[in-house]
Amino acid sequence: MRPPVSRAAFASVLLGRRATGASLVAARRASSAASPTAAAAAVTAYDHASFVKEIAATDPPEHLNSLLNVLQARGEKIVSPGAKRGLIPVVVPLSESPAGNLTSLLRWPTAPTGMEMPVVEVRKHGLWLMAKNVKQYIHRILVEADIYADTGADVWAAVDEAGENLYTKGDFKESQLADLDAYLLKKVSALITGEFYTRDQFPGFGRPFVFNAEILKRVGRTSEAKDSARVALKSPWWTLGCSYEEAAELAGWEDEQIEFIREKVTEEGKREDLKKGKAPEQVVLDEAAFLMDLACVDGNWDDVVDRIAECYREAGLDDIAKFIAYRE
Repeated sequence: MRPPVSRAAFASVLLGRRATGASLVAARRASSAASPTAAAAAVTAYDHASFVKEIAATDPPEHLNSLLNVLQARGEKIVSPGAKRGLIPVVVPLSESPAGNLTSLLRWPTAPTGMEMPVVEVRKHGLWLMAKNVKQYIHRILVEADIYADTGADVWAAVDEAGENLYTKGDFKESQLADLDAYLLKKVSALITGEFYTRDQFPGFGRPFVFNAEILKRVGRTSEAKDSARVALKSPWWTLGCSYEEAAELAGWEDEQIEFIREKVTEEGKREDLKKGKAPEQVVLDEAAFLMDLACVDGNWDDVVDRIAECYREAGLDDIAKFIAYRE
C-alpha cells in the first residue's frame, strides 16, 4: 500500500545530503555555460528590490538593502537576483560566501497575503531555512557581531540605523544565556522545544518535523519519530533540510513515494485525477509541486523549470510563471 501524499500545502496554501557550497556554485556555473538562453530570460539588469517587485511579483522585504550591505561587510559577494540558472527556481539570490554558499530569499509561489519572504541558503537538494524574514536574519548577524566584537565592526557600520531598531549592543551579555544558540532560540525565534518548533512557526517547511523526528529517535521514541518524519514528507521535499532518502529512512519508507509521484506526473496520472473530479487548475498546480519534489531528489532543476513555469501559466498564475522561468 502506497503511503498518502499531500501537496496541497504547496499548491493551494503556500505552497541531502549537504552539498558543499563550492560544488553547488560550480554546478550552477557549468549549467549556465551549457544551457541555451531561456526564452523567458530578459537582458535588463535589476537591483534586488526591483527584481522582487517586478519579477517575483511581491513586496520587497523591509531592510533588504541593509541586509545586502551587511552580507557584503561579512565578506560575501553580492550576486544578481536573476542568476537563477541551475538553482531551485523559487529563490532570489542575494550573495555568495567565500565558501560558495548562496544566501537567497524564498518566493513561495502561492503565499498567503502578508507572508514575508524567508531567508534561505541554497543547497543541492533544496533549501536550508536561515530566518523567517530579513529582520530576523539581520538580528542574528548583529548578535554574532556583538559577541565577536573584534570582527563585527564592519557589520555594525554597514547596517546603519536599521541595526538600532533590531538589536541593542550588549543585550546578549545582559541576557546571561549560555551561548549564541540559546539566545537566538529565546530572543529571535522563540523556539523552546522540538515540539514547539513544529507548531506553525515555519509554515510550509518540512524541516521542523524532520528535526523533531531526529530528536524523538535519539531518545528512543521510534514510533513517534516515524510519524513526525511522515508529516515532514507531506511538505515540499526541498524544505526538509536534508535529502529525501534521509527523511524517508526516519519515516520507515523506501522509494514508494517517489514512484507514486512519478506516476502522478504522467499523462495517465493526470487524466485519473481529472476523472476523480479534481479541477484542471489544481491538477497542474499539483504537477508543478510534484516536479519540484522529484527535482530535489535528482538535483535537475533546469530540466523541469520550463514545465513548472508552464504549469503555473496554465493555472492562470502568469506572474509566478514569469518568475519561475526567469534565468539570466
